[in-house]
Amino acid sequence: MPMQKLRRFGHKLARRRTLEPGMAETRLARCLSTVDLVALGVGSTLGAGVYVLAGEVAKDKAGPSIVICFLVAALSSVLAGLCYAEFGARVPRSGSAYLYSYVTVGELWAFTTGWNLILSYVIGTASVARAWSSAFDNLIGNHISQTLQGSISLHVPHVLAEYPDFFALGLVLLLTGLLALGASESAMVTKVFTVVNLLVLGFVIISGFIKGDVHNWRLTEEDYKLAMDGLNNTHSLGSLGSGGFMPFGVEGILRGAATCFYAFVGFDCIATTGEEAQNPQRSIPLGIVISLFVCFLAYFGVSSALTLMMPYYQLHPESPLPEAFLHVGWAPARYVVAIGSLCALSTSLLGSMFPMPRVIYAMAEDGLLFRFLARIHSGTRTPIVATVVSGIIAAFMAFLFELADLVDLMSIGTLLAYSLVSICVLILRYQPGQEMRMEEDELELQEETMPETENLTLQALFCPSNSSPTLLSGQVVNVCSSMLALLLSVLCLVLAQWSVPLLSGDPVWIAAVVLLLMLITGITGVIWRQPQSSAPLHFKVPALPLLPLLSIFVNVYLMMQMTAGTWARFGVWMVIGFAIYFGYGIQHSLEEVKNDEPPLKTRTRTVDFDLSST
Repeated sequence: MPMQKLRRFGHKLARRRTLEPGMAETRLARCLSTVDLVALGVGSTLGAGVYVLAGEVAKDKAGPSIVICFLVAALSSVLAGLCYAEFGARVPRSGSAYLYSYVTVGELWAFTTGWNLILSYVIGTASVARAWSSAFDNLIGNHISQTLQGSISLHVPHVLAEYPDFFALGLVLLLTGLLALGASESAMVTKVFTVVNLLVLGFVIISGFIKGDVHNWRLTEEDYKLAMDGLNNTHSLGSLGSGGFMPFGVEGILRGAATCFYAFVGFDCIATTGEEAQNPQRSIPLGIVISLFVCFLAYFGVSSALTLMMPYYQLHPESPLPEAFLHVGWAPARYVVAIGSLCALSTSLLGSMFPMPRVIYAMAEDGLLFRFLARIHSGTRTPIVATVVSGIIAAFMAFLFELADLVDLMSIGTLLAYSLVSICVLILRYQPGQEMRMEEDELELQEETMPETENLTLQALFCPSNSSPTLLSGQVVNVCSSMLALLLSVLCLVLAQWSVPLLSGDPVWIAAVVLLLMLITGITGVIWRQPQSSAPLHFKVPALPLLPLLSIFVNVYLMMQMTAGTWARFGVWMVIGFAIYFGYGIQHSLEEVKNDEPPLKTRTRTVDFDLSST
C-alpha cells in the first residue's frame, strides 16, 4: 500500500497536460498581428539598458570591442529564442515556458517554471517602474526624491526603499488599468512608444557615425596621457588596458558578453500571446526572431556610435550618451536622449506587465493556482482578475521595497525558463506521434501492439532500425536528456565556482572537466542517432541536438554565477510556491479532474467553462 501511494503521488507530479493539435478555442480576444508582437518583443527587450549598458560595459570590460560583446550575447540569446519560436509554432496557447514545460516534462516542473516567471515579471515591473520614476525625477532636478526623503523617509536598509515612491505606484496602477482595457489597446500604446524609441536610437546611431572618429577604436597610451593631462580629476578616467579595439582582450569580451546577455531578456513575453495572436503558429516564431534581430541592430549601432564619439575610458557609466553628445559639442541632443529613455522605460514596463497576468491566468485555468484568477472580463476579454491582482502586487513592491537585492532573482527565473524550454524542444522533437502528447488510451494501445523485438540494445542506441520515432527511441531521448541536464549543471558549477584551480592547471579538476565533456559528448551522440519526428511545423530549431544543448549550457552557467544569498532567496520563494502547489494545486489540477472522468471526454471540454460566472 505505501508503495502504491508513493507511485500514485509520483505520477501526479510527473503528469503532463494533453493538448489537441492546432489552435483551440479561447476565451481571450484574438486581436494581435505580427507587427503587434514584434513591437511587444522589441519594447520589452530594448529597454533603458540601451541608453546605459553600453557605457558601463565599454568603459570597464570591453572598450570598443563591446560591439563583439553584443554579437556574442545576441547569438546566445538567439539559441533560446529559436527554441521559444518552435514551441510557439507547436503550442499556440497562453502560458509561455510554463505550458511548454507542462506538455513535456510534467506538472511539478511546469509549476516551478510558472511560479518563477511570476516572480521575474513582478520584480521586473517594480524595478522598471522605479527606474522610470528616478529618470523623470532626474529630468526635473530631483525635486520629488528630495521632498519625500525629507518628509517620509524609511529606515529599514536592504528591505525597504529610502522613501515610498508614490510616482512608481501611480504609474504601475495606471498601466494596469490600460492592460485591463484590452490587448489591442495595450499593443497600440506599445507600438507608439516603441516607434519613438527606435527613432531616437536611429538619431543616436546616425549622429555617432557623423560626429565619431575612427581613431577612438585605435587609442594608444599617448592618447590616454593626453586625456589625463586635460582633466583635473583623473578618477573619472577608466583603465586603458592595452589600447586599440580590444583593450581588455578576449577575457574582456566574454565578461562583457555575459553582462550584455541580459540586455536581450524580454522577448519571451511574445510567447504568452498564444491565445491572443491572430495566427500564433506563424506570428510567434516571426515575432521572436524579428524582435531579437531588431534589438541586436539597435545595441550594435548604439555601442558603435558611443565608442566612436568618445574614448571608452572617458565614458560615464550612469549617463554615457548625454556625456558623449556633450563631448562632441551637441549638448542639446541630451533632451532627445531623455525622451527616448522614458519611451524605452515605458515599453519595457508594459513588456513586463503584459505577460504576467497571462501566465497567472494559464496556471489558474489549469487549476494549479486559485481558480478565481482565471476569470475573463466579458467585454474586454482580458484576464481581468489576474491583471488587477498582479498589478497591485507589483505597484506595492515598487512603492515600498528595496529591489536592488532582488533583481538577480528575476534572472534566475528567466534563465530557468530558457533552460527548460530548450530541453523541452530537445525531448519533443524525438517523440512519436503528431500531437504534443497522445491520449492515455492511445499510448496503451501502442504499448500493446508494440513489436516484441523493440528492446533496448546497443544497436538501438547508436543505429536504430526505424526512420521515425518509436516509444523506445522517445524513452531513450527522455533519459539521455535528463542525464545531459544533470551533467551540464555539474560542468557549469565547476566552471563557475572552481575556475581558479582549472586555469592554474590543477590535474584533478582538469580530469573532472574532461570526464564530464566525454560523457556529455557520448550521450549527445546517442540522442543525435535517434530518429526525429517529421511532423510539419511553421518553424523548427535547426541543428538538433546541438543548439538546444548550447542554450542550456549558457543559461545554466549564468545561473551558477549567482551569489549564495540569491539562491537562498530563491529557496524561500520556492517554499512559498510549493506550499501553494501541494496544499491546493495538486488536488485541483484539471489533469486530476480529467483522470476522474470518462476517458473519451476531451481536454478542450474539460477546460472550456466560464469562470466568470463563479
